[in-house]
Amino acid sequence: MSEHRRKLPQPEGGGRASARRAAQPRPGRGAAGRDVPTASHSGPYAPQPAQGSRSEVRRASQRGTGRGRGAGPAARGTGRPDKRLINYPRSDRDGWKRFVPSWKFVAGTALGFFAVITAGAGIGIAMVSTPDPNKAAQAQNNVFYWADGTQMVATGGSMNRQIVPISSIPRSMRDAVIAAENESFETDKGVDPMGVARAVYNMATGGSTQGGSTITQQYVKNTYLDSDQTLKRKATELFIAIRLGVSEEKDTVLAGYLNTAYYGRDAYGIQAAARAYFGKDSQDLNPSECAFLAAVLKGPNLYNPDGGIGAAATPALNEKRARERWSWVLDREVEVGRMDKAARAKFTDADFPPRVESEQARGMTGQIGYLVDTAKAYVMKTKNITPEQMALGGYRITTTFQKPKVDALSKAVEDTRNGFIDEKGRPETDTFVQFGAASVDVKTGALVALYGGPGWDHKYFSNNANTSGVPVGSTWKPYVLAAAMEYGTQNSKGKGISADSKYMANDLTVINNREGRPLRDASGAPFKQKNESPTAFGYVTLNEAMEKSINVPFAQLVFDVGHDKVRAVAKSTGILEESINPNTDASFALGTSTPSAIRMADSYATFAASGTHREPFSVTRVEKDGEKLSGFEAAAKDQRAMDSAVADNITKVLENVVENGTGKKVKKLGRPAAGKTGTTDENKSAWFVGYTPELSTSVVLFRTDPNSADKKLISMKGVGDIPSLHGGDIPAEIWTEYMGEALKGQPVKQFPEAEDIGVTADSAGAPSPTPSAVVPPSPSPSTLPPSSPPPSPSPSKGGRPTCPPWKLYCDPDTTRGTGNGGTDSGNTAGTTSGTSTGVIGGSTGSPSPSQSGRPGRPGGITGGVNNSTPE
Repeated sequence: MSEHRRKLPQPEGGGRASARRAAQPRPGRGAAGRDVPTASHSGPYAPQPAQGSRSEVRRASQRGTGRGRGAGPAARGTGRPDKRLINYPRSDRDGWKRFVPSWKFVAGTALGFFAVITAGAGIGIAMVSTPDPNKAAQAQNNVFYWADGTQMVATGGSMNRQIVPISSIPRSMRDAVIAAENESFETDKGVDPMGVARAVYNMATGGSTQGGSTITQQYVKNTYLDSDQTLKRKATELFIAIRLGVSEEKDTVLAGYLNTAYYGRDAYGIQAAARAYFGKDSQDLNPSECAFLAAVLKGPNLYNPDGGIGAAATPALNEKRARERWSWVLDREVEVGRMDKAARAKFTDADFPPRVESEQARGMTGQIGYLVDTAKAYVMKTKNITPEQMALGGYRITTTFQKPKVDALSKAVEDTRNGFIDEKGRPETDTFVQFGAASVDVKTGALVALYGGPGWDHKYFSNNANTSGVPVGSTWKPYVLAAAMEYGTQNSKGKGISADSKYMANDLTVINNREGRPLRDASGAPFKQKNESPTAFGYVTLNEAMEKSINVPFAQLVFDVGHDKVRAVAKSTGILEESINPNTDASFALGTSTPSAIRMADSYATFAASGTHREPFSVTRVEKDGEKLSGFEAAAKDQRAMDSAVADNITKVLENVVENGTGKKVKKLGRPAAGKTGTTDENKSAWFVGYTPELSTSVVLFRTDPNSADKKLISMKGVGDIPSLHGGDIPAEIWTEYMGEALKGQPVKQFPEAEDIGVTADSAGAPSPTPSAVVPPSPSPSTLPPSSPPPSPSPSKGGRPTCPPWKLYCDPDTTRGTGNGGTDSGNTAGTTSGTSTGVIGGSTGSPSPSQSGRPGRPGGITGGVNNSTPE
């Protein structure tokens, strides 16, 4: 065999195939992979290593041939260049370095972005126009209509809105505003970049809208009060502010702002504000008055001492805020060098500037101011409208208020006031007595009437119909009983209980907690609940306890049911959570919560509507500049608050309060009605809340000095020459007179018949009725009762006014309870648990027998005649 055909010795793991593979390049996109020639069979064999594995050969081959793009120093930057417009990710780098931009790329991007922003800003600034202060100050009337479509009142649009030059704005006003709102106003360029960025971010992410923080930006914002709070509008404001900052004199901008800003009292502009608050022209304002107006600019709804809209905007709170802000503005002027200390020292707290009577108030006579205030608040809440936007006007608002009913309620209050109250003859007791009332349509939840006070024209701006902070007393007890009927007690094994269930009612009875252990008072001794009367009632049914408004049974029942269950029931009927007492003491059951008269009337309407709650509303239609706004077409959807049988049984119990309890004074109404009275500790408030099948109405009486700083409640003992005033007195008189007039001519309607519900679940220690002789009660009310029923001054009645034959301890005497009845008085711990009496007008009708043949539920007559006329 010839030499050239003789095979060479093969290294381990080598061979011709291995050599061929080593000679061939790996595929790739770099230049190195294209320029290396492929091995040929006719060419010489590559030198072979003496020894080595197949993997070593491969690695050696790879080092020699390269691996494509970026394979080695010799390969980088060679071959076909990258033709992309932007070389990113970078083709001349490996791994993570491909994503590190070059300085050219960064510089070019920044330059391009700046160019786009600059061009956009230039176009935006060129396209916008400067504000017109005359146009911005042109507020329109808001027109309010009665429920029947006739006009109630037109408000706004009547103030002096003259635009004044900077020369008519005193230096002290300019100094006060600049010191309080924009210290750098005279040197800045009209915008606050950080403030703008913050506002844009908040709106872009769905957060709260914010205006610009500089005076220039606020001036621009004032021209867009009736526009949507959008990112587009904010951009427009920004462009205008930038334009003004570079093109207008500072005095022009400042005058524009002060001529367009809203100061409250329907006043837009400094001249209108000077006339509205002080009855003078703007040029005549003194430094104290200027500081006041600068303070009001912080937010008129919260800083106008007249009061504003919302629970936090009462006249008292606004007055306090306004005084603090006024003092701060003066101090701030000294701090930034716009007032010297000697001038500041001239203004003490006693120099807080007095205001003239509001022009707005002069046009709001009688109840009109309170009606308008209520309707405005409803519109603003429904459509998320600010007070400033509302003050610009242009709204046509149709309310639910019925003029005949409003007039009837006002007349009932004034007639009763004139008959009971004698401020000149009894100044020690009859001064500062305040009245509030509200009436709600049971079927819809519409507010048809309210009484808020003497009137804005009498300088009384608080709306007593919507005032929280007045405890409701025993009008709270129906919620405790409803919760027991709905959820049961610890003694009913999870089943709802009947009003026939018996509870100890003796005065100063020890109350046990849910664990069965006595509550403790402040001294650590067992807590004993007090009734108004020391009468030894013994064990009574809950129906009788409600009839006589005895405290002890309900103080114990709330622990047997659970405070959270009672809160749930109250909230389901429309009581606002913030007005419910958060404590878990015995007094909670006796009315230490503070809902408004509007909420109490609406809540009791839930019982009248067999457990269906309808949220109260006061507006049915709103138009803005001729266009109808949505959201007012119909009332809120009905909500099931409780089982209808529970609500109807509460109605029966409250009917019995009228028929046989402390509410007999109201029976002259002459139609079916149900309700409850409440009087708080020391007679500081007195309530009557009641309803017929058509209307639910609440009346509250309380005593407080409207000019006092703390507005504390004062005892009403002796008011109207009544030693101890209860809800069954003056409030019941007002309620009866109003309801009689409001329902005049309407057919008499009956409440739904209440079916038997629940189980009889007596409290711990209650005796079971037996034929044995009655044992006298224990002399100590805090000890356990005897095994047989203790006697009362008169035998305890059962859950029904009539006596079934199987009832061994029942008194058919229907004349009992003609006195004022029991009241809830304060406990030894000093909590407010007040006095309360049950009362309602009219007598019950004659319900037809239920399908089961059983008599009606507690309260009301189980058979008999139709007593639809006055007794």
